[in-house]
Amino acid sequence: MTKTRYALLGAGHRSQMYVDALTEQYADRATLVAVCEPNPVRAARTVAYSQERGAEAPTVWTPDRLEEMIRAEHIDRVIVCARDDLHAELIVRSLDAGADVVVEKPLTIDAASAAAIERAVERTGRSVVLTFNYRYSPRNSALRQVIQDGLIGEVTSVDFSWMLDTKHGADYFRRWHREKQHSGGLLVHKSSHHFDLVNWWLRQEPRRVYASGGLRFYGDANAAARGLGERPTRGTHDGDHDPFELDLRDDPRLEALYLAAEQHDGYIRDRDVFGPGITIEDNLALVVDYSGGATLSYSLNAHAPWEGYRVAVNGTLGRAELEVVERGAVLVDEGLHPVLDPSAVAAADAASLRPRGERLLVQRHWEEAVEVPIHAGAGGHGGGDALLLSDVFVGPGDDPLSRPADWTDGVRSIAVGIAGNRSLQTGLPVRVEELGIPLLSGGSA
Repeated sequence: MTKTRYALLGAGHRSQMYVDALTEQYADRATLVAVCEPNPVRAARTVAYSQERGAEAPTVWTPDRLEEMIRAEHIDRVIVCARDDLHAELIVRSLDAGADVVVEKPLTIDAASAAAIERAVERTGRSVVLTFNYRYSPRNSALRQVIQDGLIGEVTSVDFSWMLDTKHGADYFRRWHREKQHSGGLLVHKSSHHFDLVNWWLRQEPRRVYASGGLRFYGDANAAARGLGERPTRGTHDGDHDPFELDLRDDPRLEALYLAAEQHDGYIRDRDVFGPGITIEDNLALVVDYSGGATLSYSLNAHAPWEGYRVAVNGTLGRAELEVVERGAVLVDEGLHPVLDPSAVAAADAASLRPRGERLLVQRHWEEAVEVPIHAGAGGHGGGDALLLSDVFVGPGDDPLSRPADWTDGVRSIAVGIAGNRSLQTGLPVRVEELGIPLLSGGSA
């Protein structure tokens, strides 16, 4: 079998999942031959990590030599794990240079760059795969099956609430994500996952978006209003730390990826969540009208004491309710990526009023509620990551749930967030056809 030749564009935290897959499960059919990363420390770490896993050392390139890399290394596909605002340029340049693309969400962060990707796909005929891993989580697939099977009839409305806690949610306010020019804000960076789920569950397209929200918890103005006093500019320092501070020295992987690398690009990974310069929102609410007549009511809170989500789908024959608790409480001194003893986790959940878990209920009119089994597998996201990686590296099979996603799904998911950002600016509802993306305004790719 001829192996597909891959290049990794961006060697930060998220890229490890793909390096693991390329050097383990799919090493017989795919090989990582190049890393394109401007920071030499992160590039070298990826090379060393690949070699530790028995793979040949990939060559190292910088983004200004992307086209040269694709030609010289005969790259078939690139995997884009770079900062969100860099996605579009890397995607377009890779397509034009002759490589297919796999890209982490979001596809991009604004309408102009989304249109540029659409033109590049049309011009080159090459593929762009979006890795929407939430589609593959068994609980989300189970809800899709319920709706697809018609158990609740035609969908009339969706209530969707997402809670990011003061560990995970706070982390967006330390990193580059805190600057909307780099991430598009949480409506694009994070919520594109959620909007894709709704688009996929309903098999409808978003048409109109109205948004409200603001920065109401994090940031220096909120800290001053609550009298938090003087704070260090970053979490990596000697002395006492409060629960909102991240000391990179406490996590060997983050220390190697960022603290040891910051001298080369000036990127500070552990900025104070109550510091200046934050331009994204931490409380958001949207109303979205869909092509089939359904309405979505969506909310996101990024400073909740627990993490998870609740979805209620109303239909003409009844209602489906999905509740997921990913972390029942944020406790001090767990670390950003705690390694927990499974028995300790089980004991903590048994004693908690909000144990980790998931439940899907379906209740039809004139009937009692019924719990729908959720069949989880091994690995991340209840086995969903393994299914996603198989579709990426082997290719999708006949999937009755249509989980594999491409650039068109990526555009429709970010369209809600982009329109929501425009609505936040204007105070008015925004029709997605007004964004200037041909796919959304009747044009064709």
